[in-house]
Amino acid sequence: MAEQGYKWNAADYAEQSAGQQKWAEELLAKLNLSGSEYILDLGCGDGKVSCTLAKNVAQGKVVAIDLSEDMIALAQTRYADIENISFHQSNATDFAYTETFDAIFSNAALHWVHDHSKVLNNCHQSLRKGGKILFQMGGKGNAKEFIAEIFRVMGLEKWNSYFVDFDFPFSFNSIENYTAWLKQTGFKARRVELINKDIQHEGKEGLVGYFRTAWLPYTTAVPENKREEFINDVVDCYLETYPVDCHGYTHINMVRLEVEAIKI
Repeated sequence: MAEQGYKWNAADYAEQSAGQQKWAEELLAKLNLSGSEYILDLGCGDGKVSCTLAKNVAQGKVVAIDLSEDMIALAQTRYADIENISFHQSNATDFAYTETFDAIFSNAALHWVHDHSKVLNNCHQSLRKGGKILFQMGGKGNAKEFIAEIFRVMGLEKWNSYFVDFDFPFSFNSIENYTAWLKQTGFKARRVELINKDIQHEGKEGLVGYFRTAWLPYTTAVPENKREEFINDVVDCYLETYPVDCHGYTHINMVRLEVEAIKI
């Protein structure tokens, strides 16, 4: 989910997002669900995780929102048979419910949003008293080695004209910033922490797929007929310094900001 809309290839993303799904399933366990909760999945993407959530609240309901029309359309098609879930196109900074949910969950989405105070205000309004938020997103220092290689390629003569006035698109926040925003918006922090994670992909092609589907601000800045070449240049550049391991996997050091808080 992003404040600026990008043209996502939802089916391609669904095929390439195993790493994000694994982290989401780890995060889901921390919700400690009883099975009857009403849950909002904020930035649901292709809906795989929302589907798992719905199965875990068989007597409850999941409302799943994302900014991308293509993601929502794919999710509505793939999971039409799940009765206790609904998918809606909406932005994290302007959704509106009133004391509807027991919990709001978000995985690998909110680093696309810059105004987290707005997000938290919306969450506070949408939660019942005592309801909780559980978020995981890119945090301070996330993918810094990979991003450094992207910028190195962006600066090359054959690519730099496409990145004039390019602004860093993500919001990788610190513990201190998020703790302050929680307090300002009426939440009591249970836990705000940065967690180091390693995201793995099978060989160069796996990393190409990940970059192609998840880093759209960079790839879509390049004309479509040159995009594949740019993606390969970035991946080749990264693998020169951080090569495929002896088991055939690539690695990127990620830093995730995990936030758990209660509405007071």
